[in-house]
Amino acid sequence: MAGSGGSAEATGSQHRPGHVGFVELFFDVVFVFAFTRFSERLVENFTLLNSWTTLVLMLAMWWLWYRTVWTTNRYDPDRPAIQLMVIVTMLGSLLMSVAVPAAALTERGAVFAWVFVTVQVLRQLWLVRLDGKDGYPRLVNIRILFWTAMSAVPWIAGTFARDGTRLAVWTVAVLIDYGGGILDFPTPRLGRAGLRVQPIAEEHLTERCRQLLIIALGEAVLASGIQFSPYGFQRDRTVALLVAFLITVLLWQLYHYRAGALLRAAIASASAPARIGELAAYAHLVMVIGVSLSAVGDTLIITHPSGHTEWTAVAVIFGGPALFLVGRSMLDHAVFSHVSWSRPIGVLLLAALAPAALRLPPVVVAMVAAAVLAAIALSNVVAWRLVPRALAPPHPRAR
Repeated sequence: MAGSGGSAEATGSQHRPGHVGFVELFFDVVFVFAFTRFSERLVENFTLLNSWTTLVLMLAMWWLWYRTVWTTNRYDPDRPAIQLMVIVTMLGSLLMSVAVPAAALTERGAVFAWVFVTVQVLRQLWLVRLDGKDGYPRLVNIRILFWTAMSAVPWIAGTFARDGTRLAVWTVAVLIDYGGGILDFPTPRLGRAGLRVQPIAEEHLTERCRQLLIIALGEAVLASGIQFSPYGFQRDRTVALLVAFLITVLLWQLYHYRAGALLRAAIASASAPARIGELAAYAHLVMVIGVSLSAVGDTLIITHPSGHTEWTAVAVIFGGPALFLVGRSMLDHAVFSHVSWSRPIGVLLLAALAPAALRLPPVVVAMVAAAVLAAIALSNVVAWRLVPRALAPPHPRAR
């Protein structure tokens, strides 16, 4: 069903924004706030059902951000019509963040689903209304609208169900959303959209991804400061604040060093830039979730720096950095077509140390996580100094 028409249409886009607009920055702030709220609620009620609910809703939120980013990448983000679309999406994200996982399976979950569907459908209808302006073909947006309408059915149906049934139906809805994107939105009689062969504005996409992660890291520092301020400069909590800050700095260093700095060049030099951009975006999803969990871990160690460590605390304090390393490995693969061994080794080391961490005070558990991250950061610097490497071409699968 691919057909040549989709590819030919997709290559018609002429607009290539080179900067990130202020309204996009506001949207990213709201998005990171929502992810932080999800992480907090997950720790408050750490059960299998709540964990799966959190994952499903996080993926829905990410899809909203992802589709908005690609829209502003292919349209002029300074156009009033596009800015209005981003503002409406931002309001929707704020409303959706209120329906946090602890309440998502009750009546408040209906707010999340209805707002999500409304924003998704309105965005595509708005873009179809813009017709072919900016050189972006109308049929591409019609294909995306078709898949948006398909996923809307289980999203809305889930609002009339309860507990596990609702979660199961919403899981199907998320699979439809992501399946459409992965398959390039194949539509009856129209074929695929051909988005992956379309030129993209690599500078704009790179800055959006970087911006999102920097905001997430900044949110982690801010949360630590807010949590610390009522206690003054108590010794154990001061140590916890310093350790939390160190972990955040190490996460930033691990992101920016090499792959984060070379992402734009990797996209620009790829034979299929949109494919590399897509992989990079998913890598940032995993890293942002990792930073959000790490921020919750920072709050835990500042609130309870000593005493008994619950397994949920270990899961968050170690799980945040571990997820970040997984996302960083995905970014390595997108930029260099290979993964540094230090990242999977770090994940395995954190998993191996988790049982022993249950016998340590929370702040010491965080110190162990910081030590693992520091070792990875140091190994990266040493490896690049000893064996300098040029930017590798994209992996053949990206072609």
